[in-house]
Amino acid sequence: MSAWHATAIATVIATSVLFAPAAVAYQGNHYRYEQQPDESGLDNHGHYTNRDGNTIHSPAHSRSGTVPQGASAQCRDGTYSFSRHHSGTCSRHGGVAAWQ
Repeated sequence: MSAWHATAIATVIATSVLFAPAAVAYQGNHYRYEQQPDESGLDNHGHYTNRDGNTIHSPAHSRSGTVPQGASAQCRDGTYSFSRHHSGTCSRHGGVAAWQ
């Protein structure tokens, strides 16, 4: 790992500690930063493993009525999805109403 990569990773981790929980995953030749939702603002705490092997929060309703951090779509049943792929997003929640 180069010094640049180490510095970039340290910056991402430090930022995530200050602002929100995050995951840093190595994919191919780069690191990918994923914003994770604050589970205290959601009505459930389920998770699933996506096709890439990453743990993703299951669709959930927002307790505050605002879009949760890390949401990729709002489903037709009102839940927010945190899916990283369009295929299958909100498939058990009536489909996608809007992409975030």
